[in-house]
Amino acid sequence: MRKTVLAGVVLAVAAVVVVLLSSALDLQLESVALLGGALGAVIALVPDRGPAARLGGFAAGFVAAWIGYAVRAALLPDTAGGRAVAVGLVVLLCVGVTVVSRDRLPLWSTLLGTAALSGAYELTYAAAPPEFLSTSVSTATTLLLNVAVGFLAAALVAPTGETRRPEGAEEEPQPHDDPSSAKLDDFMMEKSQ
Repeated sequence: MRKTVLAGVVLAVAAVVVVLLSSALDLQLESVALLGGALGAVIALVPDRGPAARLGGFAAGFVAAWIGYAVRAALLPDTAGGRAVAVGLVVLLCVGVTVVSRDRLPLWSTLLGTAALSGAYELTYAAAPPEFLSTSVSTATTLLLNVAVGFLAAALVAPTGETRRPEGAEEEPQPHDDPSSAKLDDFMMEKSQ
């Protein structure tokens, strides 16, 4: 519990410092300071696979969302149908990344990456779709800087826990923890003798 509180305090301090420095240096990071910092902390704190896999999944999802916006800007009409096609494409790209990586890049982290860019960029995109190239790069840079700060702040003091291995990964044999399965094994041994 202490590590959780410490991670939260360090994250809060880091977010405050980002906002204050951004304001003092006119970096314009404030708009996504909380979103980016919180998402970075989630990537650091979720005890699922290693940090590289979590970050890789996040990055892949981020790129998938960017591709979705590029397809919307270049090919799709600005209608409910066009937005629906883009959303479906992005989710399928995330699933594809997870399948191609054989679950080494978790689906949750790719979806988190798409949610990050979508949450930070949708209103900006909707205001001026033809300016996609310049506005998407600006938003992505600002968001990723805040995600990095949140990740580093939380990773410094993140509580440690067991990490889940992807399906199909080799695991060391474990003794029977479930008494009923041990009884079944004993019963089967008796019947085979």
